[in-house]
Amino acid sequence: MPTSPSHPHVYRDTLLVLRTQQLGEADRIVVGISPRQGVVRAVAKGVRKSSSKLGARLEPFMFTDVSLAHGRNLETVTQAVTRRAYSAPVVADWDRYVAASSVCEVAETLGLAVEAGDPRLFNLTVGAVGALARGEHLAGDVLTSYLLRAMAVSGWHVELWACARCGAEGPLRSWSQADGGTVCDACRAPGDRPLAEDALEYLRAASAGRWEVLDTDPEPGVRDRAGKLIRRYVQWHMEREFRSFALLEGPL
Repeated sequence: MPTSPSHPHVYRDTLLVLRTQQLGEADRIVVGISPRQGVVRAVAKGVRKSSSKLGARLEPFMFTDVSLAHGRNLETVTQAVTRRAYSAPVVADWDRYVAASSVCEVAETLGLAVEAGDPRLFNLTVGAVGALARGEHLAGDVLTSYLLRAMAVSGWHVELWACARCGAEGPLRSWSQADGGTVCDACRAPGDRPLAEDALEYLRAASAGRWEVLDTDPEPGVRDRAGKLIRRYVQWHMEREFRSFALLEGPL
């Protein structure tokens, strides 16, 4: 986007705020994701003062139009206008908050790993946080669907329709974390997990965003077990543990 002739180093962008951290006595570092730049880190000066009008617009989960000034290490936020105020409804519900925190934590990691200028990860992230804010679906379903689709657009496709080892179409009754997907009976190896048919169907629906399927009640525990498999897959292939995932974990 062209810059103003009088302010050649200021430009406009759109951010979903992923997280913030305090800086000094009154400033804050804002980490967001942009459709053109990927992950953006910027300083918002004075936003922790009671007189600041920017602070509420730059909270985590806010979808905001911003003006940014180029800096040596960090950009500087000079203006912010709220597009969608997702923060309040997300923070008001524990399940939505944990799921949105997980979405944003993964988005930051993936955004740093993929090429800037691809808006697909941004669009998926905004869509997931927006769905959580509106309470359209169960928070766990939104998170699992997001993880499958975000990993796919970032180059880590999860194989759910054929054997991840030999390409056979089935029967697919096992799961390999290392190979990233389902495994046929002939290729099953020690360490592979059993994968029930209802869990496989759930994951297929989540990967395609088929909410008419996800919004129905599966057998008890199906969505929880399937969600844990995907979260562990993400951590395995990202080679890091996500702190927000720990709030969701229980025995597999």
